[in-house]
Amino acid sequence: MTEEALKDLAAYIKEKLDAQVEDAVIAYGELTLLVAAGDILSVLAFLRDDVQCQFISFIDLSGVDYPSREKRFDVVYHLLSPRQNQRIRVKLQTDEETPVPSITGIFPGAEWYEREAYDLYGILFSGHPDLRRILTDYGFEGHPLRKDFPLTGFVEVRYDDEAKRVVYEPVELKQEFRNFDFLSPWEGTDYVLPGDEKAKS
Repeated sequence: MTEEALKDLAAYIKEKLDAQVEDAVIAYGELTLLVAAGDILSVLAFLRDDVQCQFISFIDLSGVDYPSREKRFDVVYHLLSPRQNQRIRVKLQTDEETPVPSITGIFPGAEWYEREAYDLYGILFSGHPDLRRILTDYGFEGHPLRKDFPLTGFVEVRYDDEAKRVVYEPVELKQEFRNFDFLSPWEGTDYVLPGDEKAKS
């Protein structure tokens, strides 16, 4: 879709939804709508049902973490209109305590995506039929895609042959961190590796 067509679509949506759309931005060949969390259900229902839009296909829901912001999470929805051959992105902001209305009543396929956003970011969804972890293990602590989650995690899991079961233990780094020289492999290193002296002669 051309940029002119995207601008026309943005103007049409803003005219129909009035105050529910905080901003409409065109970037990377797609239209992005910024909405408040409380308006997400009515905006998505409009985008699905309106004759000019017909964004009937739910593609994706994801989270984005900005820890320095007061509302640290973006929840991003991607929709497709096969009739218009066009995609649209809808974004909202929320924090760690404020739940976002679940869209499973509008797009039932969003159920597992919302569970994934809850599991990996800790984003809460009100009205979700089964909001529990989906990718991490039972009893997992924390949310691994948050920027403040430690890279090593908190526990490590391994099978103990003596105990004949899976064991959870605090993370213990078995070796010192490696030192990297950050030299280009094309320029070579300052030291000679064992065996390299043969190639020079």
